[in-house]
Amino acid sequence: MSEFIPFLNLQPAYEATRAAIDAALLRVAGSGWFLLGGELQSFEQAYAQSCGAPFCAGVANGLDALHLGLLALGVGPGDEVIVPSNTYIATWLAVSQCGATPVPVEPDAASFNIDPLRIEAAITPRTRVLLPVHLYGLPAEMDAINALANKHGLKVLDDCAQAHAAVYRGQPVGGLADLSAWSFYPGKNLGAMGDGGAVSTADAALDAQVRVLRNYGSRVKYHNEVKGYNSRLDEIQAAVLSAKLPALQAATAQRRHIASRFLDGLAGLPLVLPQEPPGLESAWHLFVVRHAARDRLQAALQAQGVGSLIHYPVPPHLQPAYAELGYAPGDFPVAEAMHREVLSLPLWPGMSEAQIDRVIQAVKASV
Repeated sequence: MSEFIPFLNLQPAYEATRAAIDAALLRVAGSGWFLLGGELQSFEQAYAQSCGAPFCAGVANGLDALHLGLLALGVGPGDEVIVPSNTYIATWLAVSQCGATPVPVEPDAASFNIDPLRIEAAITPRTRVLLPVHLYGLPAEMDAINALANKHGLKVLDDCAQAHAAVYRGQPVGGLADLSAWSFYPGKNLGAMGDGGAVSTADAALDAQVRVLRNYGSRVKYHNEVKGYNSRLDEIQAAVLSAKLPALQAATAQRRHIASRFLDGLAGLPLVLPQEPPGLESAWHLFVVRHAARDRLQAALQAQGVGSLIHYPVPPHLQPAYAELGYAPGDFPVAEAMHREVLSLPLWPGMSEAQIDRVIQAVKASV
C-alpha cells in the first residue's frame, strides 16, 4: 500500500530550518535567562514589523492573547462582545474569561468568516468589542467591520490565530484592528515548540497595558498596578519563532501552491471549495471543503491512505460549556450546516507533488 498521507506533518518544516532552530535552542540553554529577556524582545520587534504594526507583546498562548487583549480594551462583567457563530471555541472562551457575554453572528456562506451585514443587528448598548476571526487563514472583511465599529463607538480585536502572513487589500493581517491576537501553537503556520501567543497593535498605550497584564500586573518587579496574570512567551519559544520567522513567506508560498493545485484538481466535483476573493490573500492555514456526506467522505479518504480533520464538529453555541446561554439546534443554521459538512484536507509546507496528486485522486474517487 502507498505511504499514508497524514493530515499534518510538521517534520519537513523543522528540517527546512533545523540549523537555525537547533542553534536557537542551544543559545537559550547556555544563556541562563529564560523569561522576559533578549530573545523575546528580538522576536517581538521582528514579528511586529512583519505584521505592519509598531508593537507586539508575546504571551503564553493564543487564548491568553485574546483574553488579555479584551481586558486591555476594557471588557468586563456585563459587557457583550460580538463573535462569529462559526469559530473555534477559544474565541468565545476569551470573552467568558472577562466575565462578558459572547454574542454570536452568523458567517458569510462563501468565506466562512463573520458576515458584516449581520453584525449591526446584534449590537446593543452593552456591546464593547467586535471580535472577527480570520478563519482558516482568509482575512475577514475588515473595512466593513472597522466602519461599523467607528459608527457605534466600539473597539475591534481580530483573532489572527490562523492567519500568519495573510494579506488584506495590500496590508498584512495584524495591523488592521485596535488589537490583534495571535497563536503560535505548533500546528499554526508559524508554530512554536509548545504553546505561545502574541498581541500586536499600533496603539502604544494598549501595548503597555497588555504587557502589564501578562506579568502579574507589574511593570516594575514587586510593584503591581492591577490584578494581572502570568502569561509570558518564554525565551525558548521566542528564539524558536525567531528562527522560523524568516522562512514564513516561503512556507506561505508553498501553501498557496498546494491550495492552487487543489482548487484546479478538484474543480467540477460535487464539493464546495474555498474561495479567495480579489484583494484577499489567504494564509491557507487550512484547505476546507464542504460535502453533504462529509463523514462518508472522510472514511473513504482514510481507507485510501489520506488523513483529514474536521474543523470543527460542534459549533460553540451547541457545546455543553455554553448551555447557560440557552441556544438550541437551528438557532444558527449557517454555522450548523458548516459544522456538519466541513472537512480539512492535508496541506503543509514540504508536501511533494506526488502527495498532492494522491490527495486529489483520493478525493475524486471518494465523492
